[in-house]
Amino acid sequence: MNPSGLEALIEALRCLPGVGPKSAQRMAYYLLQHDRKGAQRLSDAVLHALTSIRHCRRCNTFAEEEICERCASPRRDSSLLCVVETPVDMNMMEQTHAYQGLYYVLMGRISPLDGVGSRELGLEQLLSRILDGVVREVILATNYTNEGEATAHYITAMLKPKGISVTRIARGVPVGGELEYVDSGTLAQALRERRACAG
Repeated sequence: MNPSGLEALIEALRCLPGVGPKSAQRMAYYLLQHDRKGAQRLSDAVLHALTSIRHCRRCNTFAEEEICERCASPRRDSSLLCVVETPVDMNMMEQTHAYQGLYYVLMGRISPLDGVGSRELGLEQLLSRILDGVVREVILATNYTNEGEATAHYITAMLKPKGISVTRIARGVPVGGELEYVDSGTLAQALRERRACAG
């Protein structure tokens, strides 16, 4: 038996991260009872996104054009390529205003438990992007999780024989952080990655 329209809506809303059965039910009732126009806008926006958004041919992020705005910009330093796990990570890097190079978005990370290996991540596409003759340094900005570390290690091993400079973003005490509130693993890493003081 097919689910009713209401049941189908609740089940569809459950695909969102952090939305359980009760939250999905509340959202569905709210949209139907208080904001049918909002529900229509949401439906139209999702349909438009699904039909118009694809992956940028150069950096693999979401884009409406074959080449995204960032990759097409002549103001970016094309000799630097920062590898991140998700478009959200790329946006966070951009918010620092400290990086003017280009990106490559993996859309995931190596996770054998989830059945994601180098092939599923499409690392061959990344390799061909890096070996375009323009990229001089690859900055690995994957997360400092077991999977992110494994991904960074795999990419480093893949690039070492190619003579490409590979660096990894540092980790340590957050700006404005007080030592008493920093976890011991982060503090130990900050100590290991210490550098000489200027002046």
